[in-house]
Amino acid sequence: MAKPQTVIVTGASQGIGAAIVHSFLDRGYNVVATSRRSSNAGFAPSANLALVDGDIGQAATAEKVIQTAIDRFGTIDHVVNNAGIFSSKPFTDYTLDEFCTFVSTNLNGFIFITQPAVKKMLSQGTGGSVTTITAALADNPMLGSPASIPMITKGGLNAITLSLASEYAKNKIRFNAVAPGVVDTPLHKNVSKDLLNSRSPMGTISAPKDIAEAVVYLTEAGHVTGEVLHVDDGAHVGRW
Repeated sequence: MAKPQTVIVTGASQGIGAAIVHSFLDRGYNVVATSRRSSNAGFAPSANLALVDGDIGQAATAEKVIQTAIDRFGTIDHVVNNAGIFSSKPFTDYTLDEFCTFVSTNLNGFIFITQPAVKKMLSQGTGGSVTTITAALADNPMLGSPASIPMITKGGLNAITLSLASEYAKNKIRFNAVAPGVVDTPLHKNVSKDLLNSRSPMGTISAPKDIAEAVVYLTEAGHVTGEVLHVDDGAHVGRW
């Protein structure tokens, strides 16, 4: 019987991240789940699950995650960069401190975990994948949902996904992204469902499991790389 593959999931404590963790565990993967409060996220104890608490915007957290994966499971086969922060407001209302916070979590977090993971995949010589959660708003801004500053980071993640897909194609390490629209998570708990549903041409919003299913697909789709997969109820197609 083949040894289970190991996947690292960041931002794993709730919403999309928790759904991703459960999806991989259900499919028999080893999972290293990290977030600021992953140990308090209510995951059932499992021999296939390791939890690491910490801020992914800090290099020390990423180092601990990588070492935990190697010590506990022996390999790093896949990474899901789900950790990210977002807020919507007019461009002139964002502060420099807010911008730096977006960069720390959304960009530094990607670099800190992905660089050592790719080095490990290269040393293993068996390929692997990195899937990053970005945002449909990065390439389809929407009136009524101003988010220019966080989209600097999400658009950058789309760009580096394409660059790395090319750079590591010969090594069979695939880089893809999932770009969600509105997702029914605690981020939107105080927003009316009617308003949220109006933000897509389908008149619906996605559930965390919908994003998780897309992540699992890209992780297992051995011939797909450089893809930004929109799971946004059609929002990226344009005006409606």
